[in-house]
Amino acid sequence: MEMEMARGYGYKEVLPGAAMVAVEGSNVVLKILFKAASSKGLSYYIFVTYCFALGTLVFLPLVLLFKRKKVPLPLKFPLISRICLLGLVGYSALVCSYKGLGLSSPTLNSAIGNLSPAFTFILAVLFRMEKVAFKSSSTQAKVIGTITSISGAFMIVFYKGPKIIFSSPSSLSSYILLQRPLESSQSNWIIGGLLQAFAYLLFSFWYIIQTQIMKIYPDEIVVNFFYNLSVTLISLPVGLLAEPNLNSWRLTPSISVVAVLYSGLFGFSFSSTVHTWGVRLKGPVFVAIFKPTAIVIAVVMSFIFLGEALHLGSVIGAVILTTGLYAVLWGKAKEEEMTEDRFPLLQS
Repeated sequence: MEMEMARGYGYKEVLPGAAMVAVEGSNVVLKILFKAASSKGLSYYIFVTYCFALGTLVFLPLVLLFKRKKVPLPLKFPLISRICLLGLVGYSALVCSYKGLGLSSPTLNSAIGNLSPAFTFILAVLFRMEKVAFKSSSTQAKVIGTITSISGAFMIVFYKGPKIIFSSPSSLSSYILLQRPLESSQSNWIIGGLLQAFAYLLFSFWYIIQTQIMKIYPDEIVVNFFYNLSVTLISLPVGLLAEPNLNSWRLTPSISVVAVLYSGLFGFSFSSTVHTWGVRLKGPVFVAIFKPTAIVIAVVMSFIFLGEALHLGSVIGAVILTTGLYAVLWGKAKEEEMTEDRFPLLQS
């Protein structure tokens, strides 16, 4: 009995958090690979099309395999329409994000990306997916934790502070610093910032729509197959209009091939599957609150693999961010505990 309880706790509490952190780490690697590939001329229109086409091929055999093991639920119009909307929102968010990044800078991108938890929390409240009772300790913990985690992420971005651990720059570090494919020398910060903010607002809508889809059709594999298929069908004609020269669709540099293969076969597929599973299990706010951890992961990876020095601001910001994240997780756990006590029959 105790083993079953421990296993259930691990599945509901520990595994989702670890999976979300793993996704953010995967996204950091994805972004580094795309930066290197785009410096060789890879368009983000082509990149997104290839990645989601590969993602569709990844999920197709999984759908056929799981379809044999269990009776599939009927795919009705309300579900198909929501998945198509999910694909449109997801593709629009990616295009706005990459375009805004090209007009501004990676620093501004990272800063605005930390607003994703706030956007998602507000939308979840508006769509009645999150309960707000300001006298409740769980609500106070979620609100304060969200603000705290965002503040910690902003500190990492904007405040370096003195170096506390020195490390000699490696050749890989020098290579990455020279590759700034998405940063323009004459950046239009206002338009770029607005596009980034709109992109992360769309990503928050993506979490909300995905939560509604999971209530209708709780099957991550099937939903992600149709999601990848819908994005492919949307991105292919748009990409051909944006990049009519067919020669540009050839992935000649090796880094472009690596970026597309990693992102298509693993990066995007892994991210969408884990996020879909996360919103079904814990809700959209839980998924979005882990977004600022990407900055901590990027700082650690830069220190370990690129030989960059570790600054005091990064350490303080990481501590603040972790504290806020813990507060949100505590608030969510407290809310679930109160629900179980109020409706015990639903848990049996």
